[in-house]
Amino acid sequence: MALTLPARPDPWHDEILAGGLLQELSYAFGGPFHFVLPERFDANLAAFRTALDESGVDGTVYFAKKANKAAAFVERCARQGAGVDVASHGELREALGHGVRGENLVVTGPAKAGRLLQVAALQGALIAVDSLDELERVLHLDTPRPVRVLLRRFPPSQPRSRFGLDDEQLDTALLRCAEAGDRIRMEGFSFHLSGYAVQPRADLAGELVELCLKARILGLQADRISIGGGFAVDYTSAGHWEAFLAAQGPDDYHARKSFAPDDFYPYHSPVAGADALRAVLAARPHGTGATLAARLREAGVMLLLEPGRALLAGAGSSVFAVQGVKDRAGYGIVTVDGTSLSLSEQWFDSEFLPDPVLLTGGRHRTGPEYRACVGGASCLDSDLLTWRKIAFPTRPRAGDLLVYPNTAGYQMDSNESPFHDLPLPPKVVVHRADGRPRWRLDHRPAC
Repeated sequence: MALTLPARPDPWHDEILAGGLLQELSYAFGGPFHFVLPERFDANLAAFRTALDESGVDGTVYFAKKANKAAAFVERCARQGAGVDVASHGELREALGHGVRGENLVVTGPAKAGRLLQVAALQGALIAVDSLDELERVLHLDTPRPVRVLLRRFPPSQPRSRFGLDDEQLDTALLRCAEAGDRIRMEGFSFHLSGYAVQPRADLAGELVELCLKARILGLQADRISIGGGFAVDYTSAGHWEAFLAAQGPDDYHARKSFAPDDFYPYHSPVAGADALRAVLAARPHGTGATLAARLREAGVMLLLEPGRALLAGAGSSVFAVQGVKDRAGYGIVTVDGTSLSLSEQWFDSEFLPDPVLLTGGRHRTGPEYRACVGGASCLDSDLLTWRKIAFPTRPRAGDLLVYPNTAGYQMDSNESPFHDLPLPPKVVVHRADGRPRWRLDHRPAC
């Protein structure tokens, strides 16, 4: 029996797939493309804000721009008054170019370039300082107003992390901020924590609240903390996910490639998106005392968060045309008109698991189920969009489309490259107007 992992049902997505629009766009572009759904981004942003309001916590949501390069999502942040998390001069420039105000930017990343620090300071962005060396560079910036900073805390629960200041370094940094006077405005603390577990995030957030109280004794503002991202996306049901993990093995993949369960993103999460934020706020740091939400309220500390994937849940998919099919013993290899560089999970020695959807362009075909992996158009033997032998309802043919669902979060452009001089797949913004899907090309400001 073929191994399957169907994505969660999505009526709006299914309507787009059934309407013929994707076939027209594939013909027009002559290659792969991505489509994005900014209204889904709006809904996800609203859900996070509602979770903050329900808890009585004052907070700000920053979109982690690295999760998707589409201008459409940054434009929504500008319209909705949301923040944007940037980590390079290019990302900062893009955000400003699409109308996001400087004070609504938070600048993260390690050892930031001097040009990034200078422009961020001039624009009034909030800078997450990752080291004592970086703090000294910030203190020597030539700016007409105080530079806004957070001090990033090293996570003790993840001793291999390369981010943040340890206890001794934090003490030094606080003293330097206090001595700097009007040159700097130390607004609070942040951390970078890997994984999606709720309790470790609440534990470290509780410690940052206490650090804010400590910093205020030195005369520092210290009235906000950032807990970063790490809010899971729920791609499939619990039953499908558990059955997949229990059944999958080398025979399910081309060349008998093997994956351990820990190699995969957790495609099902019982607590995801804004509900994961609710769980963090309701948790008791280190399992005792008041909830995190109560501690934030009592201390007068704002909560900043930087979701990426979670704001993009359901907000886009990737489309490839079939170029050819060949048979192997017991299965086939479908080759599409793009590469796995446009489906980034494969480049982390993993697999993007939700089943792609085969569109035959209205050509009704019957036939036995056809199992096939999906290869890219490059000359690299490892260029497979899907190693797994997908159970297609019929044998794909040249000109059919494969739609990979829910790829907006990190999948569709993190690793894209014009390898073989292939053009980068364009992004199409799809929205509903007059009861039907309408589209336009995504656009970025000229440099």
